[in-house]
Parts: sequence; structure tokens; C-alpha cells
Amino acid sequence: MGKVLGVCISRERGTAKRNIGEGYFREGHGLEGDAHAGTPREVTLLMGESVRRFEREHGLEVNPGDFAENILTEGVDLGRVKPGMRLQVGEGVLEVIQIGKEVKPHHYSFHGFRLLPTEGVFCRVVKGGRVRVGDPVMVLDGSGTA
Repeated sequence: MGKVLGVCISRERGTAKRNIGEGYFREGHGLEGDAHAGTPREVTLLMGESVRRFEREHGLEVNPGDFAENILTEGVDLGRVKPGMRLQVGEGVLEVIQIGKEVKPHHYSFHGFRLLPTEGVFCRVVKGGRVRVGDPVMVLDGSGTA
């Protein structure tokens, strides 16, 4: 089991997100207040371990949301999830719809670097609920249990 390190939103697409500490997943919509809510890729997760590796390799300090992720996690290996799998994140349940994405010139980058295209986990909200920094993150089996 892992935990949430950041709950991040942005008002506009193509920008960094800011850590608001807590939010609400709305079923079939995404993280309320985020510019990507209501799009096919409603919520994006990124592993804190990936961010720390990036910091070591590049000597840059990174805050939650700097790579435009909604949820920054720790202690759960998102590299093992596949489309169709479900994750319990706080009170919400997210279904993985895509791993990574194609890079386009207009996509946001942090100092010229992007982690979401290679390590981002894109999800849709299948059960709404509150999410806060410190909440648990668990990979669920096909029946919706851990």
C-alpha cells in the first residue's frame, strides 16, 4: 500500500499544477477544479519515486504538480499497473485507461523535461470521493478489493 504525496490541479491546460492538499474525485469527470476534468484522461498519477530519481539525475528540486500530475504517490509501484486495473486513492476508485502518452510540441514540460509521457498513469473516476495528502493508495483486483 502506498500513499498520496500531492493532490494537484491547474485552472488551464498545458501548465504546471499546484498542490491543494485535498480534493474531490467526481465520478465520470475527474478531480474537481482541474482543467483536465471532463476530458477522456480525467486524472493523472505519477510516482514520487520517479520524481526523486529525476531530482538526483538532474539536480533540480521538484514540487508536487511540477510535472502536471494530479496525484503524486509514494510506495505503490504504478509501473506494474495495466489498463483496466483499478486503484483506490483516498475515498475514490480510479480505473487505469492508459499508461503514458504521445508527446506533442504544445505539451507542458518542467525545465524541458516530461515524465507523464513515459511514466504517467491516466485514469477515469469510477467511484467518487475525497482525496487528501497522506491518504492510502492501493491497487485493487478485478473485484474491486485489495
